[in-house]
Amino acid sequence: MRKNFPVTDPPRDPRWMIGLLMGLPLLVALGLGLFHVGKRPIPMAIGVLFTAIFLVVFLVLGWAAKRRAIALDDGVLDVLATFYRRRVPVQEIDLDASRVIDLGERGEWRPWIKTNAYAMPGLYAGWFRSRNWTKLFCLVTDRQRVLLLPLRAGGALLLSAAKPTDVLAALRTADDARRGRRN
Repeated sequence: MRKNFPVTDPPRDPRWMIGLLMGLPLLVALGLGLFHVGKRPIPMAIGVLFTAIFLVVFLVLGWAAKRRAIALDDGVLDVLATFYRRRVPVQEIDLDASRVIDLGERGEWRPWIKTNAYAMPGLYAGWFRSRNWTKLFCLVTDRQRVLLLPLRAGGALLLSAAKPTDVLAALRTADDARRGRRN
């Protein structure tokens, strides 16, 4: 049976940042006269193409910023973080070492270097390295209440669930059920 857990919303909608990042190059292009209509029709065509590409990129990044989910399905934790997805069987998670942390106080777990990730103010999604070089898979939207799930094989998951203790309790219940079936 699939159990979904709500993800904390980022402090601000990340789409404003995408709009800013997309709009600045467009304004620069306008300033450079890329949309000149006079005797040169080719720059106008390039300007229209440039605008269309930026519009598509803006829409895709905006869609991805809203794509966030945490679920537990038949003993497998399923995390959807923008363009990224990670499925981890409960037995691979070190539940005894798992806890809720504040990344402001626990800087060693803070996502530091993006290795394959989507990051902007208020949203960290995908693969990062921490300051102590631990491999992290992140879905972080609230840095003050982050569920840290160390993995037995190394690395960790950082998740911003609305109720991180509920996720941890469900993972422990699933692990107990798995062990009960095995014994």
